[in-house]
Amino acid sequence: RDRAEAAAEGLRGLGVRPGSVVSWQLPNTIDTVVVCLALSRLGAVQNPLIMMLREREITFICRQTGSDLLLVPSAFRGVDHAAMARAVAAAVPGLAVHVVDSAPPAAAAVGVRGPRAGRHGGPLVRWIFYTSGTTSDPKGAQHTDAGLLAASATFCDHLAVVPADRLPILLPISHIGGVAHLLTGLQTGCGVIVSRGFDPETTPVALAQAGMTLVGSGTQMLQTYLACQRRQPGVPLFPQARAALCGGAGRPVSLHHEVRELLGGVGVISGYGLTESPFVTWGRHNDTDEQHASTEGCAGLDVEIVVMLDDSTPALPGEVGEIRVRGPQLMVGYVDAAADRDAFDAKGFLRTGDLGTLDEDGYLRVTGRIKDVIIRKGENISARELEELLIHHPTVGEVAVVGLPDVASGERVCAVVVPADPGDPPDLATLCAHLRAVGLNIRKLPEQLEIVPELPHNAMGKVMKRDLTARFAPGTSES
Repeated sequence: RDRAEAAAEGLRGLGVRPGSVVSWQLPNTIDTVVVCLALSRLGAVQNPLIMMLREREITFICRQTGSDLLLVPSAFRGVDHAAMARAVAAAVPGLAVHVVDSAPPAAAAVGVRGPRAGRHGGPLVRWIFYTSGTTSDPKGAQHTDAGLLAASATFCDHLAVVPADRLPILLPISHIGGVAHLLTGLQTGCGVIVSRGFDPETTPVALAQAGMTLVGSGTQMLQTYLACQRRQPGVPLFPQARAALCGGAGRPVSLHHEVRELLGGVGVISGYGLTESPFVTWGRHNDTDEQHASTEGCAGLDVEIVVMLDDSTPALPGEVGEIRVRGPQLMVGYVDAAADRDAFDAKGFLRTGDLGTLDEDGYLRVTGRIKDVIIRKGENISARELEELLIHHPTVGEVAVVGLPDVASGERVCAVVVPADPGDPPDLATLCAHLRAVGLNIRKLPEQLEIVPELPHNAMGKVMKRDLTARFAPGTSES
């Protein structure tokens, strides 16, 4: 608390006031937690940015939010964030930059303008998280403190979190899930382990030494832990484990049984949510094996989930339709209010674009997506953005980008290309170099390239991506 109060004084000296929009791109450290808490004490509107975002995306976000201040480290993993932030500030009128390294912000004359009244839905909006969604430009979801606390409360309740628990934050703190886990620690008094990154060799050891009880997070990390455990049979890697956490991407049913057998605890507990509505569901610690293995849990307090068919009628239990959600953690709306029209239905439910089922007990299964978005390692990648950039390469005649199931990452990005010259098709390295050259973030690069003579189209001329996914998915004759 003392460090947060001192940092708040430093930020106040920088000109931060209630309603000031502060964008911050900071790594997972205790100092970042301190900055986050300090901004909350000041009543600022926080705009956390994941570390992988680069100049093009940050410029767009800071311009759209009307950011007053951008906080960055001087450098991180070989990237000069200070120089990048200065370039962003040169393109965004009125944006000040402050470098935060090993200490919380101290007062300095950086010229932060005063907050402007009436921005971002009034005084309740305190957070803006950006998601790539299905469009080329990211969309900013506006949240209240109360909404994020409600999301965290679902996790706390369903997993019966107590002060003795140890919960790692392995997602970026700047991700909405990272902030929700931070709030879980504040609400329950459980220990929160902040990890600067995930290293397959050192992170499991560090988490074991910290006494992790809620094993996080996601399919890829759980598989790393399983591999570590297999190398030391008879010696529990996490002897105090109660459950392993999943969510954000598909997982094999067998994962739950492997985790329960090798890592201990009840096995896998999964949750479902979006940047627009985090922690909609979580499994409960006392669910059945079948529920742990194949569902995303059930809705939290005051959360409503409906599954709607194409004709906008409610689906029956077990019937596949679009998942729509409404509840206290639902965003206030997008920064670009024009996007709200398509985001909500007439009853105020968020159209998630995800397909799934609800069973008779209210447990959710996610079966696919209407949205053209690929989820790799928990991050959204817009297929449309990749297609719009790839089509400009001279060797590409037509292109479709799809997500293919991947055991390690949930989905891999696959570009299916009809070459402009069948005798001179592009290779993956050439297309990735082109994407880097036009400024695409490396986290969005395709991992697989398939060359085809033509793309499948329906009667309306739309590419039938479902056919491509089926054709090139692992285990098929052409994969």
